[in-house]
Formats: sequence, structure tokens, C-alpha cells
Amino acid sequence: MEPVSAAVSAVLPAGGSGERLGGATPKQFCGLQGRPLVSYAVRAMERVSWISDIIVVVSPENIETMKSIIEKYGHKRVTVVKGGITRHRSIFNGLKVFAENQSSNRLLQKPEVVIIHDAVRPFVEEDILLKVVMAAKEHGAAGAIRPLVSTVIASGEDGCLDHSLERARYRASEMPQAFLFDIIYQAYQQCTDHDLDYGTECLHLALKYCKTNAKLVEGTADLWKVTYKRDLYAAESIIKDSLSQQICIITDVKEAVVQAGFLLHESLKNQVKVEAISISLSKNDSHLQNIFSGECYNFLCINDKEYATEEIQKLVDMLEKSNVPLLYPVVLILVHLNISENISFSIGLEELTKIKKFAREVKKKNILVYGLLIQYKDHFPLQETVNSAAALTMALIKDRNPELIGQLLVA
Repeated sequence: MEPVSAAVSAVLPAGGSGERLGGATPKQFCGLQGRPLVSYAVRAMERVSWISDIIVVVSPENIETMKSIIEKYGHKRVTVVKGGITRHRSIFNGLKVFAENQSSNRLLQKPEVVIIHDAVRPFVEEDILLKVVMAAKEHGAAGAIRPLVSTVIASGEDGCLDHSLERARYRASEMPQAFLFDIIYQAYQQCTDHDLDYGTECLHLALKYCKTNAKLVEGTADLWKVTYKRDLYAAESIIKDSLSQQICIITDVKEAVVQAGFLLHESLKNQVKVEAISISLSKNDSHLQNIFSGECYNFLCINDKEYATEEIQKLVDMLEKSNVPLLYPVVLILVHLNISENISFSIGLEELTKIKKFAREVKKKNILVYGLLIQYKDHFPLQETVNSAAALTMALIKDRNPELIGQLLVA
């Protein structure tokens, strides 16, 4: 669904120093699963088809860093703008690009509605973006809000409690916010230096300078802002969970291998979405290409060979061409099926060394390779072994631990 007959663009202030995070790297450039936080916020805007242009405002010393992120992750419709010394001055610089056509890269159309969203709020969805945009079209300004978690209190000069606010009457102001462009730009033009230097609330500027009462829209719990180091850990956990929701099991056409794939499918299907396909990796398979063009980030490749070098390399090549690993790390679990009569491991030291070397190489391509051994014999409790393999699989894709790449786990 698109806002009816509205040109919409977005401005993402990303010029903060991240002092409260406590590290040398500004929080918007901190990595989550190998990808900078700001890239997630840009991607959230980018996948909304009705947002025409995305302006990312960064401090002068980080302009080249931001441009390299755009290039590396293939971001589209993005223009990088030099920020000011405060949040409001940075946003004003972003708005000027539309009003004064200051972009040297391309001609930017002045939008009817502009979204303002923090670059350190990575989980914004299209639904809330649409709600604030439609509300801004009607009211001139709109912003997402959330209930207060704690009661707000005021202290007296003596440091003791003076009074508290009735929590039910108040809300926390969040992002995204949206404005008719002419209203918010006019507000910034009229702003005093004091407001530009010390203010933080865009909705207040629209009210103070343009008499525009913002419509408040109830937001979702995932609109929170990454502020402290613990927030980075929470954000990474959310990303890992979202990447762990789908697994593709790939087998060749041999009966025993297909059967193992079926049993793993049955064991995993109650925990995640699973798709199982039987193909010959030596041939081009359109079904597999379609899966790689989607958003699956977890693959199990089952074989009964000592080390299926050519097949695995072909799989990695197909993944790399799909550009899927550009966005997030892909987990590729090589499941070795031991169907020989020898109860001992069927993978020798030489093969283990090859797996570790291969895993180190493809890690550079954002693909995490792990090994998993399944004993497939009549005298083994097969269901128990498969359940163990499924549990190890879930642990690997949820944790995505780069330190375990190339290891061979035994189910």
C-alpha cells in the first residue's frame, strides 16, 4: 500500500559521536553481524518502494565511510550529506538538499512528505512508516509514540523528590516522524540558534514555529534506539533470531541421502520453516537459484562423500552470485553422512584440514561453514542421531559463532 499521490522521502540523521556507547566507533557505524548499524536503517527505508530518496546526514569526517558502506552493500536512492554540529542542524542540512537542490550527485525532487528517522533505530517496518506519513498528510506532522516504562519524577533544589508525573497521561516520543515538507522546512528556517543547538524534538519545532499540532501514532516495541552497548547486544540478538527462521536442506538424489534429508526436515519443521530439495549440484538447478534469490540465510548440504569439493564450491559460487551474503552472514552446514560399515569416523585428518581451510577462505565472503557428521547405520538409534543433528543445527544457526567455523561436530 502506498500513500495516495504523495511524493515521500526520508532524512536519516547519523552524525552522532556515540559517547554514551562508550567506544571509539560512533554507534551508527558499529557492526552487527558484520554489517554497520546504519546500513540496517537505510535498508529499512530502501525496501519501501514508495520512498523516493533517502538522505543520510553524517559528520564531515565520516562522509567517506558512509559512501563506502553504500557501495559495499549496494544501497540505492541514497545521498550522503554533511551534518552540522547538533542534531537539529544536521536535519536542517538534510532538508536543504531538497529545498535548495544542493546535491551534486543528482536532481532530487522536493517531496510532499518527509520522514525523519534516526539511523540507530534499525527495525522500523513499512506499516508504521505508512501510518505516520498518512497522518502527516492530514495533520501536517505526525510521530510515533510508546507508553512510558517508568514514572517520570522531578527533584527539588535539595535533591529530594519534588513531584512525579501521572504516567498514564504521558508518552515517550519515538521515531519515525513525518511532516509536510513545507511545514518542517519553514520551522527550521525560523528556528532560533538556541533551538538549533539545544533542541532535539522535531515535532516541537513544527508546533512552536508553524502552529502545527502533530498527530501521535502508537508505535511498536521494536522502535527503540540503540544508545548503550547493551542495546547493540540486544539488536544483534534480534537480527540473529530473524535470520534463524528458515532453513534450506539440499541433498543429492541418492536414496540414503534423501532419506536423511527427510528425517532432518521432519525433526526441524516444528521449530523453523524448512524447505528440502534433492538436486545434482553438478547441474544448474533453477529451483536452487530461486531459493538463493530469496532471503534464506541457512543451508544444510547433505552428502555421503568424504569431501564433496566441487559440489560445495559450486554451492558457494551460487550463493556469492546471489548477493545474499552481502546483507548478512550465511550459515552453510556441510552434513557428512557416514553409511559405511566402519563405525569409526569416515573423515580423516586430511579432509578435516581441507574443511577448516575452506571455511577460513569463504568466511571472507560472509559465509560461515560448519561440519556435521551423522552416522547412518542400522545398529545406530537413527531417530536419536537425527534429533541430535537437528539440535546442533539450530544451535549453529542461532549462535552464528565465527570461532566455530571449519569444526566437525558429531551428532
